[in-house]
Amino acid sequence: MEVSIRKKILFSAIVLLASGTPLLADVYTDYVEQYSVMAVEQQEKHGIPASITLAQGLLESAAGRSTLATRGNNHFGIKCHNTWRGDTMIRSDDRPDDCFRVYSNARESYEDHSKFLLKPRYSVLFQLDPADYSGWATGLRKCGYATDPNYASRLVSIIERYALYLYDTPGGRDTEENSAYIQSMLASSHPVRRSRGLHYVIAAPGDTYAKLAREFKIDKKKLLEYNDMKRDTHIKDWEEVYLEPKLSEAPAGLTTAVIGEGESMHSLSQRYGMRLDVIRRLNPDVRDRAGAKIRLR
Repeated sequence: MEVSIRKKILFSAIVLLASGTPLLADVYTDYVEQYSVMAVEQQEKHGIPASITLAQGLLESAAGRSTLATRGNNHFGIKCHNTWRGDTMIRSDDRPDDCFRVYSNARESYEDHSKFLLKPRYSVLFQLDPADYSGWATGLRKCGYATDPNYASRLVSIIERYALYLYDTPGGRDTEENSAYIQSMLASSHPVRRSRGLHYVIAAPGDTYAKLAREFKIDKKKLLEYNDMKRDTHIKDWEEVYLEPKLSEAPAGLTTAVIGEGESMHSLSQRYGMRLDVIRRLNPDVRDRAGAKIRLR
């Protein structure tokens, strides 16, 4: 089974137009090229949209660069739970000593991801149209796949940024409709989203605060201030960038969090839309490193 050449060419053209950067320089497009066939295979076998599988793989594995992916072939951040009998790896996530599954190769990871979503817990997702990637992304969050409150927004942003929806239908979209999609993407490369009353966008690879300030006609100093930054820099891939001041309290029901691999207090403050100075004030003696448990109230 092969993904159509036309679909690959169109995907490449959209990414080049949207990013303005060479395709070969983007590890995310490289990942899609490498694993799109596996994602389409899983959709044909199990009914999980290929766009969702690819977006989760890109996000959870940092486009195949995470320790879980490079050392454990785990592309989806699937934890051991009480049914796993294979090899394991301990990393910091929701807890400092979370147990994750280890696979022999990436294909095993993709197959196990599908089996994981075939559990009764996610059965409601299979009532959705496979082309409804937004519904699937929202459903994954509601079913508890991830604790990140903005998990669905991140997935949708990745799918739309890289036109992954093209992989959800056998023939893709016709040329005229594809053109409309491309123009729509270029006109609004950072859709504004809303959570807990806060307006934000999801940063794509290579974004800077200066770039986003220009796009949204916001003073750069103000944008940096809203996001607890003192100077402009490249923003962490798929991180929230708030277009207004963050809140001084954590989301309802959330009292603590653990700094995961590759995260920081700042990462958590962005995830929860909570001011960094408040988090630091609540945790004066906590070192800002992976595995540290922090108070949010």
